[in-house]
Amino acid sequence: MNAMLLSDAYKQSHKNQYPEGTTFVYSNFTPRSDKYASTKGGVVVFGIQAFVRKLHKWFRDDFFNRDKAFVIEEFVDIYRNYFFSEPETAHLEELHDLGYLPILIKALPEGTICPIGVPVLTIENTLPEFFWVTNFLETIMSTELWLPMTSATIAHEYKKILTKWSERTCDNNDHIPFQAHDFSMRGMSGLEAAMASGAGHLLSFSGSDTIPAVFYLRDYYAASPGGEMFACSIPATEHSVMSMGTKDDEIGTFRKLITETYPSGIMSIVSDTWDLWKVITEYLPKLKDEIMARDGKVVIRPDSGDPVDIICGDRIGSKSKITDSPERKGVIQLLWDIFGGTVNDKGFKVLDPHIGAIYGDSITLERAGDICSRLAMSGFASSNIVFGVGSFTYQFNTRDTYGFAMKATAGVVNGEYREIFKDPVTDDGIKKSLKGFLAVYKNGDNIYVKDSVSYSESRTGCLAPVYDNGILQRFDSFKTIKERLNNG
Repeated sequence: MNAMLLSDAYKQSHKNQYPEGTTFVYSNFTPRSDKYASTKGGVVVFGIQAFVRKLHKWFRDDFFNRDKAFVIEEFVDIYRNYFFSEPETAHLEELHDLGYLPILIKALPEGTICPIGVPVLTIENTLPEFFWVTNFLETIMSTELWLPMTSATIAHEYKKILTKWSERTCDNNDHIPFQAHDFSMRGMSGLEAAMASGAGHLLSFSGSDTIPAVFYLRDYYAASPGGEMFACSIPATEHSVMSMGTKDDEIGTFRKLITETYPSGIMSIVSDTWDLWKVITEYLPKLKDEIMARDGKVVIRPDSGDPVDIICGDRIGSKSKITDSPERKGVIQLLWDIFGGTVNDKGFKVLDPHIGAIYGDSITLERAGDICSRLAMSGFASSNIVFGVGSFTYQFNTRDTYGFAMKATAGVVNGEYREIFKDPVTDDGIKKSLKGFLAVYKNGDNIYVKDSVSYSESRTGCLAPVYDNGILQRFDSFKTIKERLNNG
């Protein structure tokens, strides 16, 4: 794609709308609000390094390195049929002659938790004739950044919830990297979205079924798929496999999987193709010896119903009035009744290591917390359950989940510096922007922004160059970013 067309339509007309004599535009990208979010306390900064490398490549390969006459003709052809008018092209020809993007992008270190209302980055033009480039890049910047940051933030909240319950009910936190497993790829809005979101998940966890996220982290964050272990999964069945084995011989399918297909290691079996409770109360007792003889774990996967009641039991009894019914007991208690386990140092029951459970349908932060809470009330450690976190978590979001927006706050017109801002009287205050040059500082764990500072002060603080006049300025490995997020 012609890089000069990587925008929404109205960006193409803004150059001529600025006041005559404009030579400088300074903007910021900020999470403005969490009123629609399920998490509070800021956003995880992530995806900026990937974005600037993509941006650099798009303009290098799809604009600067292509024949100028050809890319201008291509631009004119699309523009003419899109807007029913003839475009100006002199500014594009000048940019092509320059050979690089004359911008400076400064950003917080990735892996930082940025408070709401504090910019994650600023962007400005470095040559006066290219003032229009700053906000021209808003659309592509926004569409590339809001998702990885949103998913990384939600994943980090899952980790906080699971850590809280682990510290209350478990002897250690060794299970946490694998307790929330990314199931979201099929429900995301496309491959690129799945990759960026899946990479954000991997900042907090190692379990993932989104294999393409590995390539995102390899290409933009130097993660080595053949070296460090940063993403992993296990063999698992789907309903087609179970159905093909027939309902009448479902136990035969289980036995073949457990003893022949995967005689060792961890493997997961979807167990509610027909009757989850029959699988647990009839089949598993008959398969107990084979399961206990394996060198590995068989993971039972329910896939429908209310996750909290299925895992923890329907205490209200709306589904069954029988006190000791499978529905009343729930999956974890039923597995304990069959396979037993141990009691840890904190007094909570831990299932025998040959058996486990995962639930991956419609899990949310609230439900994950409820399940851990109810397991604790029943005397079970939170480590007894793994959560498959899918598109119900990662796709039910928009740019407005954390109010991400890019806004200009300073400019120069005819040599005069102007502080600019927006503050709509019809708004509730969320859209009120910062003003002037900005500096972001850190005092202990507190990160805050000062606006209306001098240009020299805006060069100080936590925002550091990541892209400057076509040169990539900073590189952090995925390992470094993950350590920064998880170790403070």
